[in-house]
Amino acid sequence: MDKDSNELNLGELEVKIQEIVGRINNDAASRPEELEEIKKLIKKNVPFFTRSAFSAYLLREFAARHSHQERKPRNNEYRKDRTARAEEKKEESQSSPAPQKKEERIIPEGAKTLYLNVGKMKHLYAKTLSQILQNELGITRDDIYSIRIHDKYSFITMSEENCNKAIEVLNGKEINGRVCQVNYSNR
Repeated sequence: MDKDSNELNLGELEVKIQEIVGRINNDAASRPEELEEIKKLIKKNVPFFTRSAFSAYLLREFAARHSHQERKPRNNEYRKDRTARAEEKKEESQSSPAPQKKEERIIPEGAKTLYLNVGKMKHLYAKTLSQILQNELGITRDDIYSIRIHDKYSFITMSEENCNKAIEVLNGKEINGRVCQVNYSNR
């Protein structure tokens, strides 16, 4: 864009188009799923005969914003502040102690593992499942030895007594839109 007027500089736009085509080729190789999702959105929301106008509009807006950003003077004070903040963060991370690893719980002898037919695909997470077990069975967090959530199913390790309670209470109950089936795991 010219600084004096809002008219487009077609030569600059042609260079930008070539640059964008090159980026598309690189991006398509590195992240093809993301581009496909965007293409689907465009197909769904932009009528076929207006897609070229849509592309032209996006390019014009991109060029206008890009040329506007180039004309802004750089604020060196902000850049210095940003560098100083980055150095402070680096110093803090070096001086702070290393994060502690979670201690692994020892599963006592006689503990049993249950299979539950609900998992991540039904938006079930360990914290949620732990809360459900505590509320429904009247147990504490310490009574649950381990919870492993997979895509379509989960495993819960508890004492045999709590496992029997869980089978009685949770079988047939609905969790996140799925009717539960709970039984002893083969593992």
